[in-house]
Amino acid sequence: MTNRAHVLLWTDQPAAYLDAVEAAGLADRVSLDTLPRKEKPSAEQMARTEALMAGAMPAGVLPQMPKLRWAQAMSAGVEAWLALPDLPAGLTLTCARGTHTESMPENIVGALFHVAKPYRSVAEAQKKSTWVNTVAQPLAGKTLGILGLGAIGAEVARIASALGMTVIGTKRRVTPVANVAEVLPGDRSDEVLARADFVVLLLPATPETENFVDASRLAKMKKSAWLLNFGRGQAIKDDDLIAAVKGRTIAGALLDVFRQEPLPSEHPFWTTEGIIVLPHIGGPHPQRDRFVARLFVDNLGRFLDGAPLKEVVDRTAGY
Repeated sequence: MTNRAHVLLWTDQPAAYLDAVEAAGLADRVSLDTLPRKEKPSAEQMARTEALMAGAMPAGVLPQMPKLRWAQAMSAGVEAWLALPDLPAGLTLTCARGTHTESMPENIVGALFHVAKPYRSVAEAQKKSTWVNTVAQPLAGKTLGILGLGAIGAEVARIASALGMTVIGTKRRVTPVANVAEVLPGDRSDEVLARADFVVLLLPATPETENFVDASRLAKMKKSAWLLNFGRGQAIKDDDLIAAVKGRTIAGALLDVFRQEPLPSEHPFWTTEGIIVLPHIGGPHPQRDRFVARLFVDNLGRFLDGAPLKEVVDRTAGY
């Protein structure tokens, strides 16, 4: 009993993780503590914790965990973790990359249909009992540009390709991606912007992606093109996007992520014609904890066996 690894699950809904640990046959190898997010670990808990799973992490806690060797973030984005002033240099941090690949691709494709088809205007016309003759524009034959061809981008490409779209995009490490006609390095993003009819942003939050889409890059897009952001709100310079949409530099934008969430009621995104605001619905899933738990127990087994962990964060890259 004394050689069990002490693991802290700092989450309001630990059931899926406890069940996953049991199902994986790891329960007799660990001593699990569970703690609601609003509570702080006790001194005794912090002293014994060797592995941790948590969402956002407040400053001042990690340095009080002298035995901590591994932390599993519950989200794919870890910018808040990396911004901690006291993140231990030797701590292995893993993220939940890949756990959105069921919900987010569906929602991105749904967004493509939303901006390309007249369903929104038809629904408004129905409220007035008005028959409006309209022709839906096809997605087939159009070019989809994806900035950030990770696991989610690859799944979007698969679905878009089945719809008859040509997919191009950027990737930090340029390697072939199934269903993507052309994979370019990040420094050739402007080429993707210029060629695409729809641009999907799936960029992580790093210093290099801050204000990545500004007036100069928006000017490179087609006037008929739509910008869809499902990555991080910091990737877009807000004022420049508003000006581009108002000035018809681009056709419009659909945004699911923002610099501040919830988006303040006074933000001009709400009232700018041509900008569609989604309340960050891209990634959430009714079974979200089950997906993260699958990754967590995989990594927990690896941690206990001394094997390499999956989805280790590259602190230099920022994700």
